[in-house]
Amino acid sequence: MVLLRWAVRLHKWLALIIGLQVMLWILGGFVMSVLPIERVRGEHKIADHPTQAVRPGAIVSLQEAVEAAGMDAVEQSALSRLLGEPVWELRGGARTAIVDAEAGIILSPISEELARRVAEYDFAGDGHVSTVRMLSDPPSEYGPGGPVWQVQFDDDGNTRLYIDPDTGVVRARRSDTWRLFDFFWRLHVMDYDDGADFNHPLLIISAGLGLIVSVSGLTILVFRMRRSYGQWQSTRRRR
Repeated sequence: MVLLRWAVRLHKWLALIIGLQVMLWILGGFVMSVLPIERVRGEHKIADHPTQAVRPGAIVSLQEAVEAAGMDAVEQSALSRLLGEPVWELRGGARTAIVDAEAGIILSPISEELARRVAEYDFAGDGHVSTVRMLSDPPSEYGPGGPVWQVQFDDDGNTRLYIDPDTGVVRARRSDTWRLFDFFWRLHVMDYDDGADFNHPLLIISAGLGLIVSVSGLTILVFRMRRSYGQWQSTRRRR
């Protein structure tokens, strides 16, 4: 039949073109489903610290914090914590600053020593800090641009923490497990740069071709099953 012949041709030639990528999709999906997402994100190595109550009378006022930061006005302000201690987080214009809420001392941009302490306070693994670096142009595994503190540990997963120099917040946790996941994710979405774009033409076209391969394969299967069923019925009648 004409439809069957065209289905066979489409299936054969498109499978040759897209077959490797289909295999990579399946392999990537398998690897990403096997790796627990909590381990990929490094959540199993986040230290759990009990929250300590703070006496309101021991905290400097917002006005004092703004003055300590040398800011004329703020658009956002919030009480947060750094190393378990209360801090004022202030945002005004393009600037962000943190002020010790008890001592009234500005802490940002945080120093190398403070970045190390933040990383050690956050980390619950077995390793120790091996390097602390300020990166103005961080690697793609971090995502946002710099500057950012990168603190690396010598644990079995080569954990790297990326710490915001303005707030002391751990912005990203990366490890060998994350890098393995990211490698297969990039293959999966066919974005070999940073893995952030999964709506690009190459992926859409490849997915469309993969769909045609599947539909043509199902068409061939239906026709051959019908043929096999007809042959079986003919054999049965002769008996």
